[in-house]
Amino acid sequence: MTSQNQPLSGNGSSERPLADRIRPQKLSKFIGQVHLVGPGKPVRLAIEKKQIHSMIFWGPPGSGKTTLARIIASEIGGKFHHLSAVSAGKDDIRNIVRSVKSSAQQQLNIKHLPRRQAGQTSNISKKNIVFLDEIHRFNKAQQDYLLPFVEDGTIVLIGATTENPSFEVIPPLMSRCQVFVLNELSEKELARIVTSGAKELRLKVPKNAQDFLIRFSNGDARQILNLLEVTARLYRRITVENLKNALQAKFLRYDQAGEEHYNTISSFIKSMRASNIDAALYYLARMVDAGEDPLFIARRMVIFASEDIGMAQPTALVVANEVFRACETIGYPECAINLAHGVVYLATAKKDRSAYEAYFRAVDDVKKHGNLPIPLNLRNPVTKLMKNLGYGRGYEKYSREDLLPEKLKGKKYFRK
Repeated sequence: MTSQNQPLSGNGSSERPLADRIRPQKLSKFIGQVHLVGPGKPVRLAIEKKQIHSMIFWGPPGSGKTTLARIIASEIGGKFHHLSAVSAGKDDIRNIVRSVKSSAQQQLNIKHLPRRQAGQTSNISKKNIVFLDEIHRFNKAQQDYLLPFVEDGTIVLIGATTENPSFEVIPPLMSRCQVFVLNELSEKELARIVTSGAKELRLKVPKNAQDFLIRFSNGDARQILNLLEVTARLYRRITVENLKNALQAKFLRYDQAGEEHYNTISSFIKSMRASNIDAALYYLARMVDAGEDPLFIARRMVIFASEDIGMAQPTALVVANEVFRACETIGYPECAINLAHGVVYLATAKKDRSAYEAYFRAVDDVKKHGNLPIPLNLRNPVTKLMKNLGYGRGYEKYSREDLLPEKLKGKKYFRK
Protein backbone atom coordinates (compact mmCIF):
# COMPACT_ATOMS: atom_id res chain seq x y z
CA MET A 1 0.00 0.00 0.00
CA THR A 2 1.48 3.36 -1.01
CA SER A 3 1.41 6.69 0.74
CA GLN A 4 -1.88 8.58 0.74
CA ASN A 5 -0.16 11.51 -0.97
CA GLN A 6 1.34 9.52 -3.84
CA PRO A 7 -0.23 10.34 -7.22
CA LEU A 8 -2.56 7.89 -8.86
CA SER A 9 -1.06 5.46 -11.34
CA GLY A 10 0.24 7.32 -14.38
CA ASN A 11 -0.04 4.50 -16.87
CA GLY A 12 -2.43 4.65 -19.81
CA SER A 13 -4.98 2.38 -18.13
CA SER A 14 -5.67 5.03 -15.46
CA GLU A 15 -7.35 7.16 -18.12
CA ARG A 16 -10.16 4.60 -18.29
CA PRO A 17 -12.93 4.93 -15.70
CA LEU A 18 -12.25 3.00 -12.50
CA ALA A 19 -15.36 0.85 -13.01
CA ASP A 20 -13.96 -0.32 -16.34
CA ARG A 21 -10.41 -0.87 -15.05
CA ILE A 22 -11.48 -3.25 -12.30
CA ARG A 23 -14.21 -4.99 -14.29
CA PRO A 24 -13.71 -8.74 -13.73
CA GLN A 25 -12.83 -10.79 -16.81
CA LYS A 26 -13.65 -14.23 -15.37
CA LEU A 27 -16.77 -15.66 -13.78
CA SER A 28 -14.76 -16.66 -10.69
CA LYS A 29 -14.09 -12.95 -10.01
CA PHE A 30 -17.68 -11.77 -10.56
CA ILE A 31 -19.35 -10.29 -7.48
CA GLY A 32 -23.05 -10.87 -6.76
CA GLN A 33 -25.99 -12.60 -8.50
CA VAL A 34 -25.23 -15.97 -6.84
CA HIS A 35 -28.72 -17.17 -7.84
CA LEU A 36 -27.55 -16.98 -11.47
CA VAL A 37 -23.81 -17.69 -11.38
CA GLY A 38 -23.39 -19.86 -8.30
CA PRO A 39 -22.61 -23.61 -8.61
CA GLY A 40 -25.38 -25.37 -10.53
CA LYS A 41 -27.18 -22.10 -11.34
CA PRO A 42 -28.49 -21.39 -14.88
CA VAL A 43 -26.01 -18.83 -16.23
CA ARG A 44 -23.01 -20.73 -14.86
CA LEU A 45 -24.29 -23.98 -16.36
CA ALA A 46 -24.88 -22.32 -19.74
CA ILE A 47 -21.29 -21.02 -19.72
CA GLU A 48 -19.80 -24.34 -18.59
CA LYS A 49 -21.68 -26.24 -21.30
CA LYS A 50 -21.05 -23.44 -23.83
CA GLN A 51 -24.76 -23.47 -24.63
CA ILE A 52 -25.49 -19.75 -24.72
CA HIS A 53 -28.85 -18.66 -26.07
CA SER A 54 -30.33 -15.18 -26.38
CA MET A 55 -31.27 -13.68 -23.04
CA ILE A 56 -32.35 -10.48 -21.30
CA PHE A 57 -30.81 -9.24 -18.07
CA TRP A 58 -33.33 -7.25 -16.04
CA GLY A 59 -31.97 -5.48 -13.00
CA PRO A 60 -31.19 -2.16 -11.32
CA PRO A 61 -28.28 0.06 -12.40
CA GLY A 62 -24.85 -1.15 -11.35
CA SER A 63 -25.91 -4.74 -10.65
CA GLY A 64 -23.47 -6.29 -13.15
CA LYS A 65 -25.45 -6.69 -16.37
CA THR A 66 -22.73 -5.44 -18.71
CA THR A 67 -19.95 -7.21 -16.82
CA LEU A 68 -21.78 -10.54 -16.86
CA ALA A 69 -22.44 -10.25 -20.60
CA ARG A 70 -18.74 -9.58 -21.25
CA ILE A 71 -17.74 -12.53 -19.08
CA ILE A 72 -20.10 -14.84 -20.99
CA ALA A 73 -18.51 -13.85 -24.30
CA SER A 74 -15.01 -14.23 -22.88
CA GLU A 75 -15.63 -17.60 -21.22
CA ILE A 76 -17.07 -19.20 -24.35
CA GLY A 77 -14.49 -17.61 -26.66
CA GLY A 78 -17.14 -15.51 -28.37
CA LYS A 79 -16.91 -12.19 -30.16
CA PHE A 80 -18.46 -9.35 -28.15
CA HIS A 81 -20.34 -6.49 -29.86
CA HIS A 82 -21.43 -3.74 -27.43
CA LEU A 83 -24.27 -1.43 -28.46
CA SER A 84 -26.32 1.08 -26.51
CA ALA A 85 -29.96 1.42 -27.55
CA VAL A 86 -29.73 5.13 -26.70
CA SER A 87 -27.50 5.79 -29.72
CA ALA A 88 -27.58 2.62 -31.84
CA GLY A 89 -30.04 1.83 -34.63
CA LYS A 90 -30.78 -0.62 -37.44
CA ASP A 91 -27.60 0.33 -39.30
CA ASP A 92 -25.46 -0.83 -36.38
CA ILE A 93 -27.24 -4.18 -36.27
CA ARG A 94 -26.99 -4.46 -40.06
CA ASN A 95 -23.23 -3.83 -39.97
CA ILE A 96 -22.70 -6.50 -37.32
CA VAL A 97 -24.81 -9.03 -39.24
CA ARG A 98 -22.92 -8.24 -42.46
CA SER A 99 -19.61 -8.78 -40.65
CA VAL A 100 -20.82 -12.05 -39.12
CA LYS A 101 -22.01 -13.40 -42.47
CA SER A 102 -18.78 -12.35 -44.15
CA SER A 103 -16.80 -14.25 -41.50
CA ALA A 104 -19.07 -17.26 -41.96
CA GLN A 105 -18.35 -17.22 -45.69
CA GLN A 106 -14.63 -17.08 -44.99
CA GLN A 107 -15.09 -20.07 -42.69
CA LEU A 108 -16.65 -22.03 -45.54
CA ASN A 109 -13.75 -21.12 -47.79
CA ILE A 110 -11.27 -22.32 -45.15
CA LYS A 111 -12.47 -25.89 -45.69
CA HIS A 112 -10.74 -25.81 -49.06
CA LEU A 113 -7.38 -24.68 -47.61
CA PRO A 114 -4.57 -27.01 -46.52
CA ARG A 115 -5.14 -28.34 -42.99
CA ARG A 116 -2.30 -26.32 -41.44
CA GLN A 117 -3.49 -23.02 -42.93
CA ALA A 118 -7.11 -23.73 -42.00
CA GLY A 119 -6.11 -24.32 -38.38
CA GLN A 120 -4.51 -20.87 -38.19
CA THR A 121 -7.81 -19.16 -39.08
CA SER A 122 -10.25 -21.44 -37.25
CA ASN A 123 -11.19 -18.74 -34.74
CA ILE A 124 -13.53 -17.14 -37.31
CA SER A 125 -16.38 -19.38 -36.19
CA LYS A 126 -16.70 -17.75 -32.75
CA LYS A 127 -20.19 -17.08 -31.45
CA ASN A 128 -21.20 -13.48 -31.93
CA ILE A 129 -22.64 -11.96 -28.76
CA VAL A 130 -24.53 -8.71 -29.37
CA PHE A 131 -24.97 -6.92 -26.05
CA LEU A 132 -27.70 -4.30 -26.35
CA ASP A 133 -27.66 -2.03 -23.33
CA GLU A 134 -30.99 -0.38 -22.40
CA ILE A 135 -32.83 -2.58 -24.90
CA HIS A 136 -36.12 -1.02 -23.78
CA ARG A 137 -35.08 2.15 -25.63
CA PHE A 138 -35.21 0.32 -28.97
CA ASN A 139 -38.59 1.07 -30.55
CA LYS A 140 -40.84 -1.72 -31.82
CA ALA A 141 -39.59 -1.47 -35.40
CA GLN A 142 -35.97 -1.74 -34.25
CA GLN A 143 -36.79 -4.71 -32.04
CA ASP A 144 -38.63 -6.35 -34.95
CA TYR A 145 -35.50 -5.94 -37.05
CA LEU A 146 -33.52 -8.04 -34.56
CA LEU A 147 -35.94 -10.99 -34.70
CA PRO A 148 -34.75 -12.95 -37.76
CA PHE A 149 -31.09 -12.73 -36.73
CA VAL A 150 -31.87 -13.93 -33.22
CA GLU A 151 -34.14 -16.66 -34.54
CA ASP A 152 -31.69 -18.12 -37.06
CA GLY A 153 -28.73 -17.88 -34.68
CA THR A 154 -26.77 -15.32 -36.68
CA ILE A 155 -26.29 -13.48 -33.39
CA VAL A 156 -26.79 -14.30 -29.73
CA LEU A 157 -28.58 -11.32 -28.21
CA ILE A 158 -28.01 -10.30 -24.61
CA GLY A 159 -30.27 -7.37 -23.79
CA ALA A 160 -29.93 -5.33 -20.60
CA THR A 161 -32.73 -3.27 -19.09
CA THR A 162 -33.72 -1.57 -15.88
CA GLU A 163 -37.39 -1.66 -16.96
CA ASN A 164 -39.80 -4.59 -16.83
CA PRO A 165 -39.19 -6.34 -20.18
CA SER A 166 -42.78 -7.63 -20.20
CA PHE A 167 -43.88 -4.07 -20.98
CA GLU A 168 -40.86 -2.77 -22.89
CA VAL A 169 -39.78 -5.68 -25.14
CA ILE A 170 -42.05 -6.94 -27.93
CA PRO A 171 -43.59 -10.40 -27.29
CA PRO A 172 -41.95 -12.13 -30.31
CA LEU A 173 -38.50 -11.10 -29.08
CA MET A 174 -39.37 -11.98 -25.47
CA SER A 175 -40.39 -15.48 -26.58
CA ARG A 176 -36.93 -16.01 -28.10
CA CYS A 177 -35.01 -14.81 -25.05
CA GLN A 178 -34.67 -16.15 -21.55
CA VAL A 179 -35.16 -13.44 -18.94
CA PHE A 180 -32.80 -13.41 -15.97
CA VAL A 181 -33.49 -11.05 -13.05
CA LEU A 182 -30.43 -9.46 -11.44
CA ASN A 183 -30.80 -8.29 -7.85
CA GLU A 184 -29.50 -5.16 -6.16
CA LEU A 185 -26.10 -5.88 -4.67
CA SER A 186 -25.93 -6.57 -0.92
CA GLU A 187 -23.87 -4.50 1.51
CA LYS A 188 -21.26 -7.29 1.77
CA GLU A 189 -20.94 -7.42 -2.01
CA LEU A 190 -20.65 -3.64 -2.24
CA ALA A 191 -17.96 -3.67 0.46
CA ARG A 192 -15.92 -6.09 -1.70
CA ILE A 193 -16.26 -3.66 -4.61
CA VAL A 194 -15.08 -0.75 -2.45
CA THR A 195 -12.03 -2.83 -1.47
CA SER A 196 -11.32 -3.67 -5.10
CA GLY A 197 -11.61 -0.01 -6.16
CA ALA A 198 -9.39 1.19 -3.33
CA LYS A 199 -6.75 -1.40 -4.24
CA GLU A 200 -6.69 -0.18 -7.85
CA LEU A 201 -6.37 3.44 -6.70
CA ARG A 202 -3.78 2.43 -4.07
CA LEU A 203 -5.68 4.25 -1.36
CA LYS A 204 -7.09 3.36 2.04
CA VAL A 205 -10.82 3.72 2.70
CA PRO A 206 -11.71 4.06 6.40
CA LYS A 207 -14.67 2.05 7.68
CA ASN A 208 -16.92 5.12 8.11
CA ALA A 209 -16.13 6.25 4.53
CA GLN A 210 -16.89 2.76 3.22
CA ASP A 211 -20.24 2.81 5.04
CA PHE A 212 -21.01 6.22 3.52
CA LEU A 213 -20.21 4.94 0.02
CA ILE A 214 -22.48 1.93 0.47
CA ARG A 215 -25.39 4.03 1.77
CA PHE A 216 -24.96 6.56 -1.04
CA SER A 217 -24.89 3.92 -3.79
CA ASN A 218 -28.40 2.47 -3.30
CA GLY A 219 -26.98 -0.86 -4.40
CA ASP A 220 -25.31 0.55 -7.53
CA ALA A 221 -21.66 -0.54 -7.80
CA ARG A 222 -20.94 2.01 -10.53
CA GLN A 223 -22.07 4.89 -8.26
CA ILE A 224 -19.63 3.73 -5.60
CA LEU A 225 -16.70 3.54 -7.98
CA ASN A 226 -17.49 6.86 -9.68
CA LEU A 227 -17.64 8.71 -6.35
CA LEU A 228 -14.54 6.93 -5.06
CA GLU A 229 -12.56 7.86 -8.18
CA VAL A 230 -13.67 11.50 -8.28
CA THR A 231 -12.90 11.95 -4.58
CA ALA A 232 -9.45 10.41 -5.06
CA ARG A 233 -8.69 12.75 -7.96
CA LEU A 234 -9.91 15.88 -6.15
CA TYR A 235 -8.69 15.26 -2.58
CA ARG A 236 -6.23 12.32 -2.67
CA ARG A 237 -7.57 11.11 0.69
CA ILE A 238 -10.85 9.24 1.17
CA THR A 239 -12.81 10.63 4.10
CA VAL A 240 -16.52 11.12 4.66
CA GLU A 241 -16.08 14.89 4.40
CA ASN A 242 -14.19 14.61 1.11
CA LEU A 243 -16.79 12.22 -0.28
CA LYS A 244 -19.56 14.72 0.57
CA ASN A 245 -17.64 17.57 -1.03
CA ALA A 246 -17.06 15.54 -4.19
CA LEU A 247 -20.80 14.86 -4.40
CA GLN A 248 -21.40 18.55 -4.99
CA ALA A 249 -19.78 18.28 -8.44
CA LYS A 250 -22.67 18.37 -10.91
CA PHE A 251 -20.85 16.27 -13.46
CA LEU A 252 -21.02 13.40 -10.98
CA ARG A 253 -24.68 13.84 -10.03
CA TYR A 254 -26.21 14.39 -13.44
CA ASP A 255 -24.74 13.66 -16.85
CA GLN A 256 -27.20 14.55 -19.62
CA ALA A 257 -25.71 11.90 -21.90
CA GLY A 258 -25.38 9.25 -19.21
CA GLU A 259 -27.38 6.84 -17.11
CA GLU A 260 -28.33 9.30 -14.35
CA HIS A 261 -30.15 11.37 -16.97
CA TYR A 262 -32.39 8.41 -17.77
CA ASN A 263 -32.74 7.34 -14.14
CA THR A 264 -34.05 10.80 -13.24
CA ILE A 265 -36.56 11.12 -16.07
CA SER A 266 -37.74 7.57 -15.34
CA SER A 267 -38.26 8.45 -11.66
CA PHE A 268 -40.08 11.63 -12.73
CA ILE A 269 -42.54 9.73 -14.94
CA LYS A 270 -43.10 6.97 -12.40
CA SER A 271 -43.81 9.51 -9.66
CA MET A 272 -46.49 11.21 -11.78
CA ARG A 273 -47.90 7.78 -12.65
CA ALA A 274 -48.18 7.02 -8.92
CA SER A 275 -49.85 10.44 -8.35
CA ASN A 276 -47.00 11.29 -5.97
CA ILE A 277 -46.88 15.07 -6.43
CA ASP A 278 -43.97 15.75 -4.08
CA ALA A 279 -41.68 13.14 -5.65
CA ALA A 280 -42.58 14.33 -9.16
CA LEU A 281 -41.74 17.93 -8.22
CA TYR A 282 -38.48 16.83 -6.60
CA TYR A 283 -37.28 15.00 -9.75
CA LEU A 284 -38.43 17.95 -11.86
CA ALA A 285 -36.34 20.27 -9.66
CA ARG A 286 -33.29 18.00 -10.06
CA MET A 287 -33.57 18.12 -13.84
CA VAL A 288 -34.12 21.88 -13.96
CA ASP A 289 -31.24 22.51 -11.55
CA ALA A 290 -28.94 20.38 -13.73
CA GLY A 291 -29.87 22.42 -16.82
CA GLU A 292 -31.96 19.75 -18.54
CA ASP A 293 -33.60 20.90 -21.78
CA PRO A 294 -37.13 22.05 -20.75
CA LEU A 295 -38.52 20.79 -24.08
CA PHE A 296 -37.24 17.30 -23.27
CA ILE A 297 -39.16 17.38 -19.98
CA ALA A 298 -42.29 18.88 -21.57
CA ARG A 299 -42.19 16.36 -24.42
CA ARG A 300 -42.27 13.50 -21.92
CA MET A 301 -45.22 15.15 -20.18
CA VAL A 302 -47.16 15.28 -23.48
CA ILE A 303 -46.52 11.56 -23.99
CA PHE A 304 -47.53 10.85 -20.38
CA ALA A 305 -50.82 12.72 -20.81
CA SER A 306 -52.01 10.28 -23.48
CA GLU A 307 -50.23 7.15 -22.32
CA ASP A 308 -51.10 7.20 -18.61
CA ILE A 309 -54.03 9.60 -18.18
CA GLY A 310 -55.78 9.10 -21.50
CA MET A 311 -59.55 8.77 -21.32
CA ALA A 312 -59.70 9.41 -17.57
CA GLN A 313 -59.09 13.13 -18.19
CA PRO A 314 -58.67 13.98 -21.90
CA THR A 315 -57.95 17.64 -21.11
CA ALA A 316 -54.58 16.52 -19.69
CA LEU A 317 -53.25 16.41 -23.25
CA VAL A 318 -54.35 20.02 -23.77
CA VAL A 319 -52.58 21.13 -20.60
CA ALA A 320 -49.40 19.21 -21.46
CA ASN A 321 -49.31 20.70 -24.95
CA GLU A 322 -49.71 24.20 -23.53
CA VAL A 323 -46.84 23.57 -21.11
CA PHE A 324 -44.70 22.50 -24.07
CA ARG A 325 -45.70 25.63 -25.96
CA ALA A 326 -44.89 27.82 -22.92
CA CYS A 327 -41.42 26.26 -22.67
CA GLU A 328 -40.88 26.97 -26.38
CA THR A 329 -41.84 30.63 -26.14
CA ILE A 330 -40.59 31.58 -22.66
CA GLY A 331 -37.60 29.36 -21.84
CA TYR A 332 -35.65 29.24 -18.60
CA PRO A 333 -35.83 30.36 -15.89
CA GLU A 334 -39.54 31.30 -15.99
CA CYS A 335 -40.76 28.19 -17.83
CA ALA A 336 -39.77 26.10 -14.80
CA ILE A 337 -42.97 27.47 -13.23
CA ASN A 338 -45.00 26.29 -16.23
CA LEU A 339 -43.42 22.86 -15.89
CA ALA A 340 -44.25 22.73 -12.18
CA HIS A 341 -47.86 23.76 -12.90
CA GLY A 342 -48.19 21.00 -15.49
CA VAL A 343 -46.56 18.38 -13.26
CA VAL A 344 -48.99 19.03 -10.41
CA TYR A 345 -51.93 18.82 -12.82
CA LEU A 346 -50.75 15.56 -14.42
CA ALA A 347 -49.83 13.95 -11.12
CA THR A 348 -53.24 14.70 -9.57
CA ALA A 349 -55.21 13.57 -12.64
CA LYS A 350 -56.90 10.16 -12.67
CA LYS A 351 -55.00 7.55 -14.65
CA ASP A 352 -56.31 5.32 -17.45
CA ARG A 353 -54.01 3.40 -19.84
CA SER A 354 -56.88 1.69 -21.68
CA ALA A 355 -56.46 3.65 -24.96
CA TYR A 356 -52.67 3.09 -24.96
CA GLU A 357 -53.03 -0.64 -24.27
CA ALA A 358 -55.86 -1.03 -26.80
CA TYR A 359 -53.73 0.48 -29.54
CA PHE A 360 -50.85 -1.93 -28.98
CA ARG A 361 -53.22 -4.90 -28.85
CA ALA A 362 -54.42 -3.80 -32.30
CA VAL A 363 -50.79 -3.37 -33.45
CA ASP A 364 -50.07 -6.96 -32.43
CA ASP A 365 -52.90 -8.20 -34.66
CA VAL A 366 -51.70 -6.07 -37.57
CA LYS A 367 -48.23 -7.61 -37.23
CA LYS A 368 -49.64 -11.10 -36.77
CA HIS A 369 -52.23 -11.10 -39.58
CA GLY A 370 -50.95 -8.45 -41.99
CA ASN A 371 -53.42 -6.48 -44.15
CA LEU A 372 -56.63 -8.46 -43.75
CA PRO A 373 -59.40 -7.79 -46.31
CA ILE A 374 -61.54 -4.82 -45.29
CA PRO A 375 -65.28 -5.67 -45.12
CA LEU A 376 -67.05 -4.74 -48.37
CA ASN A 377 -69.62 -2.53 -46.66
CA LEU A 378 -66.80 -0.28 -45.39
CA ARG A 379 -65.12 0.14 -48.75
CA ASN A 380 -65.65 3.32 -50.72
CA PRO A 381 -67.66 2.64 -53.94
CA VAL A 382 -65.74 5.10 -56.12
CA THR A 383 -66.75 3.49 -59.44
CA LYS A 384 -69.86 1.74 -60.73
CA LEU A 385 -67.98 -1.55 -60.88
CA MET A 386 -67.05 -1.23 -57.23
CA LYS A 387 -70.68 -0.53 -56.38
CA ASN A 388 -71.78 -3.60 -58.34
CA LEU A 389 -69.22 -5.69 -56.46
CA GLY A 390 -70.83 -4.69 -53.19
CA TYR A 391 -68.52 -1.91 -52.04
CA GLY A 392 -70.40 0.16 -49.44
CA ARG A 393 -73.50 -2.02 -49.62
CA GLY A 394 -75.36 -2.27 -46.33
CA TYR A 395 -73.31 0.37 -44.60
CA GLU A 396 -75.26 2.40 -42.05
CA LYS A 397 -74.08 5.38 -40.08
CA TYR A 398 -73.74 4.75 -36.36
CA SER A 399 -74.15 1.02 -36.95
CA ARG A 400 -73.51 -1.26 -33.97
CA GLU A 401 -72.37 -3.99 -36.35
CA ASP A 402 -68.89 -5.48 -35.88
CA LEU A 403 -66.79 -3.65 -38.49
CA LEU A 404 -63.56 -5.57 -38.07
CA PRO A 405 -62.18 -7.81 -40.84
CA GLU A 406 -63.78 -11.25 -40.91
CA LYS A 407 -60.85 -12.98 -39.22
CA LEU A 408 -60.97 -10.59 -36.27
CA LYS A 409 -64.74 -10.45 -35.68
CA GLY A 410 -65.49 -10.25 -31.99
CA LYS A 411 -62.07 -8.93 -30.99
CA LYS A 412 -62.11 -6.31 -28.21
CA TYR A 413 -59.00 -4.14 -28.01
CA PHE A 414 -60.39 -1.35 -25.86
CA ARG A 415 -61.29 -2.66 -22.42
CA LYS A 416 -62.76 -0.51 -19.72
